[in-house]
Amino acid sequence: MKKEIITAGILAIIACTITIYCWAAGRENISKGTNTVQGVSDQPIQTIANRTKGKSLVVYFSVPETDGVDASSGASRILSNGKIMGNTQYVATIISEATGSDLFEIKTVHTYPGSHKALIDTAKMEIDNNARPKLATHIENLKDYDVVFVGFPNWWYDMPMPLYSFFDEYDFRGKTIIPFCTHGGSRFSDAIKTIRELEKGANVLDGYAIARDHVANSKDGVLKWLEKIGMKK
Repeated sequence: MKKEIITAGILAIIACTITIYCWAAGRENISKGTNTVQGVSDQPIQTIANRTKGKSLVVYFSVPETDGVDASSGASRILSNGKIMGNTQYVATIISEATGSDLFEIKTVHTYPGSHKALIDTAKMEIDNNARPKLATHIENLKDYDVVFVGFPNWWYDMPMPLYSFFDEYDFRGKTIIPFCTHGGSRFSDAIKTIRELEKGANVLDGYAIARDHVANSKDGVLKWLEKIGMKK
């Protein structure tokens, strides 16, 4: 009888241990499953440990759709303080205010269509033609900035082509580039790799991707990310 009691006790301890392990694993999986605002990889988030005295700049490209349709390949919009903003524009504003960075919008000479269907068709045509849309805005004092955030929506699993025009125009050698994007499920796709290839002399961080359905509630997550990388003032 004593032997049976000891055996039962051992089995109970083993069962309890397995239960605790499964609970912990399940909790971790749930946490990962709800991580809708995240970096491009599971690697430790890179930080700006030694910021110099130079300024920081937030660059963004955003096209608010006029018909209010959300789709994975489209640039959605958000209503903030009574103002209609593109998703990426909204995130750029949060970053600028939280870091004390200057704000710069990439604008093209031609105007993109506002309706969803026409916009994604135009974006696809530009990608197929490897277009370099002419830019209407230009950074006059890039030398003053050590850190440059660059934000854009994911269009057709790539950066919008105006971003290629942007990177063609400037040399970011010796600077830190921090990408961020809004997306419908594809996160950055290969954009981080592309930026690193285009700006070989720059330090390009993994960046931050935000699902379009969570942009309206993304502020807290963005602020935590900025704090982690050492950029929150």
